[in-house]
Amino acid sequence: MDVKEAVMEKYGQAALRVVSGQGSACCSASPSSGCSGGDPITSNLYDELQKNELPEAAVLASLGCGNPTALAELKPGETVLDLGSGGGIDVLLSARRVSPGGKAFGLDMTDEMLALANANKQKAGIENVEFLKGEIESIPLPDDSVDVIISNCVINLSADKDRVLREAFRVLKPGGRLAVSDVVTRGEVNPAIRENMLLWVGCVAGALEEDQYRGKLAAAGFENIGIEPTRIYRSEDALSFLADKGLDADAIGPQVDGKFMSAFVRATKPVSAPSPPF
Repeated sequence: MDVKEAVMEKYGQAALRVVSGQGSACCSASPSSGCSGGDPITSNLYDELQKNELPEAAVLASLGCGNPTALAELKPGETVLDLGSGGGIDVLLSARRVSPGGKAFGLDMTDEMLALANANKQKAGIENVEFLKGEIESIPLPDDSVDVIISNCVINLSADKDRVLREAFRVLKPGGRLAVSDVVTRGEVNPAIRENMLLWVGCVAGALEEDQYRGKLAAAGFENIGIEPTRIYRSEDALSFLADKGLDADAIGPQVDGKFMSAFVRATKPVSAPSPPF
């Protein structure tokens, strides 16, 4: 099973788990398991006011590592695109913030998540939303068509992050903003974690080192690049996201202490953007 197939299986089953009433989604769950509560990555990201704005299923389906809508400074009239929109929580929150006159797109490759997102859209009664089927490596929108791109712990899941960032640059309007939450690393990470497929779909193993992330954004053409930590994971957190992965959590936990973090990643497309360097 490659990364794409593993991600589709995990997220499809997460959507079905929510629809069937079996509980919430979470980053630390393997494709065939549920959540066991207290996920250090996905828990307590949205305040109660935001949760109350949305259908319960949108909240339960959240697999993010942050709250990009809280920091993206969205304005009425803007067009927003959420890469890997899942059950739609960030799309629906964004749609309210860009109203009137704006629109929020959600892009996801998983049929089960798209069905759940569209059901949540209907329950929320929000009209300025459109969910698209596709992959974040090949965004089905025209050049220079989006004011803001958000994403919530999804870019790290891609096996071709350079292509994702080039596509994000392409569809952003000149002066457009990238404002994503993602898992980022600091320093060397144990190879056993990098090689473990279940950790790819669990939001950890595919994380870029922060300087590498900056370099890839710059190579795609972005400027004003910033990475702001929002949660730094300690050794005790590793016991959760290493559980049931075939690894010795007690041995590896101290090695990853402070090396994984959720971060808010910002960048802008230059107002006079040259042709992309690819």
